[in-house]
Amino acid sequence: MNLLETLHEFPAFANVPDAQLQWVIDRSEEVSYPKETVLYKPHEPVDHLLLLLNGRIRIDAGANGADDELIVYGDHSILGVLPFSRMKSLSNRLITERPTTLLRLHRDNLPDLAKNCYELTESLVHQMTTRVRDYTKLTQQNEKMASLGRLSAGLAHELNNPVAAVVRSVDTLNTHLRATPEAFKVVMNLNLTSDQVDCVTDVFFKKLDQQSTVDTHRLTLLERTSLEDDVTDWLDDHGVEDHMDLAGPLVGYGFTVDDLDWILEKIGDENLAGVANWLVNNLVTEKLVSDIGEASKRIATLIDSIKNYTQMDRGVGKQEVRLAEGLRNTVTLLAHKIKSKHIDLTLTIADDLPVICGWPGELNQVWTNLIDNAIDAMPDGGKLEISSQPDKRSEDEAFVLTKIIDNGAGIPEDIRDKIFDPFFTTKEIGKGTGLGLDIVQGIMKHHNGSIKVQSEPGHTEFSVCLPV
Repeated sequence: MNLLETLHEFPAFANVPDAQLQWVIDRSEEVSYPKETVLYKPHEPVDHLLLLLNGRIRIDAGANGADDELIVYGDHSILGVLPFSRMKSLSNRLITERPTTLLRLHRDNLPDLAKNCYELTESLVHQMTTRVRDYTKLTQQNEKMASLGRLSAGLAHELNNPVAAVVRSVDTLNTHLRATPEAFKVVMNLNLTSDQVDCVTDVFFKKLDQQSTVDTHRLTLLERTSLEDDVTDWLDDHGVEDHMDLAGPLVGYGFTVDDLDWILEKIGDENLAGVANWLVNNLVTEKLVSDIGEASKRIATLIDSIKNYTQMDRGVGKQEVRLAEGLRNTVTLLAHKIKSKHIDLTLTIADDLPVICGWPGELNQVWTNLIDNAIDAMPDGGKLEISSQPDKRSEDEAFVLTKIIDNGAGIPEDIRDKIFDPFFTTKEIGKGTGLGLDIVQGIMKHHNGSIKVQSEPGHTEFSVCLPV
């Protein structure tokens, strides 16, 4: 099969006249490469239109130390520079997967091709628009997967603590309840009147109610130790066994020596040990149940945050968006990174923040990228400020201005204009995708909004402006 017949095998050239294909053949060179030949390294100039006559070529991220396959081209594929294309270089490596033959046309011939070969140019321009569409879809998908990976790791980390707390509390509660029959025997042998029982239950529930409104954990270690010593000594003085084990739970729920004096006055010395053990037994049970409840609420909060973040229960069309909800959910899902670096977070959201119209999932992608980048840029103990305020510029124009400010090293001036370029990253190999800010800028255009950056050492500020 001659070259002209081979070119007609290309689906893109099915309706291109022979004369135009022959025009390309006359100005091109046919070259063959063995398997695993690197045709282009990342950022090398690309100067040819490449017609893949036979073989197989892949674009991968091998230059970064891992052969991550991005795109594969088979027989009759079109690569390289196209008419009216602004391509100067590739961001990744171009390599043959098996013996490959190419027809190469230098870019210097493309202006003449556009003048003399209308149908061929039309076909190649269509190929370029398809490439742009596929590339955009690929980068968006890659960024979504990268974000999903970050959020999955964060969610697993955040869920680990409350789940462990539930398991631990359930095991302890199970062990604790095994001692209930013995405690019941003691209670049954108490000689208490109905009024005395009411006094004990009243003080018990009073302390439970106080626990829900007053945080006794705010006591310093020294204060708590001093109170426990006082209660231990009091119990010891009144002949209560296991006084050291009883003092901790009693102090934890706010019992003082004065409270114990009041109880003693109501029930008498002969009932004190039994009542004290009954109080502590029930306080421990309440504490374990409370811990399980708090951990379960934390799990529910995280699940609700991830559900709202991913918009699992909503349509895919444009809808009303409450930015405050998206910002808070994103902060919740990135909380593990914030805590691991001991970052001081300030979240300021106006109460009168207007509702905007847009795509919630896309905007959550914006907050994830910007906040995640800010966290990575900051040292341990850094400061992160997130604010969202209404911004009315005229009677007819209302906006929401969201700022994300960090005190990291800043973005050097010589690369500041490149940060929104596809695949550009300042992070070391293995960290970041280089996709985030390119995607963010695309989302802003989709919402008729804007994103600006100001940066100097110790202060980097991203400003996101969205129309209401």
